[in-house]
Amino acid sequence: MLYLKEHRFVALHMACGDITDVQLDGDKIVVNIEEGMLADLLKEGRREIENALRWQGLDLKLEINLIESKSLPQQQDINTLKKILGNKLTIIGG
Repeated sequence: MLYLKEHRFVALHMACGDITDVQLDGDKIVVNIEEGMLADLLKEGRREIENALRWQGLDLKLEINLIESKSLPQQQDINTLKKILGNKLTIIGG
C-alpha cells in the first residue's frame, strides 16, 4: 500500500494497515470489517485502493463486506482508548 502513502492518501494508507480479515475470491479482494469509521473510509477510498492494487500488477476489485460488531459501542470506545493510552487508562466500575 506504499502507493497510497506516496500519493498522499495517508489516512487511507493507515486504514489499510488496520485490516486483518481479507480473502481472495477470484478477481476480488474481499475485506471483512465491522461497520464504522474505518469501513466508511475504505468505501470512500475504493477507487484509490483499486488503483494501488493495479499499480502492483494486480487486477482486483475491492469488495467490502460489513460484519456485525462483536462488542458494544462502549467497549469499542474503551478498546480504542486502550490502544491510544495503553496502561495509563484506568477504568472505574467496569
